[in-house]
Amino acid sequence: MLGLDIAGLNWWAILVATAAAFALGGLWYGPLFGKAWLAALGKNEDDIQPSPQPFIVSAVAALITCIVVAVLMQALGMTGLVAGLLFGLFTGVGFIATSMASDTAFCGWGWKLWAIQAGYRVSYSVLMGGILGIWT
Repeated sequence: MLGLDIAGLNWWAILVATAAAFALGGLWYGPLFGKAWLAALGKNEDDIQPSPQPFIVSAVAALITCIVVAVLMQALGMTGLVAGLLFGLFTGVGFIATSMASDTAFCGWGWKLWAIQAGYRVSYSVLMGGILGIWT
């Protein structure tokens, strides 16, 4: 398929990059921006009901994102830390943050919430790209 070797992807790199992105989320929505994020949502800690569902969905979404980043980097022949970081930045800003901006504008979610959430997605794309770039 277009010269792509899905089986030849570095699955260890994908798993590590996915875990790193998920761990970044714990920091991002915890000590770094947790209070600001809750305020932007109009909620407080008591409003959040513990449930594994958001964590499972987030982990699967991060894995899918990481696989797509790995496939695209492989197809483009991109290797190395700098190439991976730049690829993550361009895809994070160009696809994720812009899509989220459109959703924010139409749904009226507020630009502070967009900045926190899009900032996380762009940051995790950069992290994924960097890890994948090093390991390929």
